[in-house]
Amino acid sequence: MSAGQEAAVPVDRHVIKGTLFRRRGSRVTFTEELPAPEVKREPVRRPAMVAQMLALAHHLQRAIDRGIVSDRASVALSLGFTRARVTQLLDLLLLAPDIQEQVLGMEAVDGVEPIGERALRGVAHAGTWEEQRAEFIGNRASLPC
Repeated sequence: MSAGQEAAVPVDRHVIKGTLFRRRGSRVTFTEELPAPEVKREPVRRPAMVAQMLALAHHLQRAIDRGIVSDRASVALSLGFTRARVTQLLDLLLLAPDIQEQVLGMEAVDGVEPIGERALRGVAHAGTWEEQRAEFIGNRASLPC
């Protein structure tokens, strides 16, 4: 290019100067208008995943106790789980009753789980119920509020 010529801007592109704001949506669009402030919405709450897994563990153990299924292996076969996974779920029943009550009342707020299942299984294997309570309180204290 010589000194007097400007670069040609392709027809399908536009040069915009100034402050641009991104609009939310499925497509990315930009506008020069300030977006409206976001409306505060109620947080989405649902039972925590660990609460659902503990409830499932109670249901499976009750089915075994009533003779609906013969053992853990048949539970695994009928649900399509591995025997190890069924054992992991049923290990949650080793938790102290007061911890189980707290877990069953837990909620996930906006998709954020209060505690992971792996951590809860660690609590279940901590030993006596007193040791479980101490471990559970320690896990809950280390979580972000």
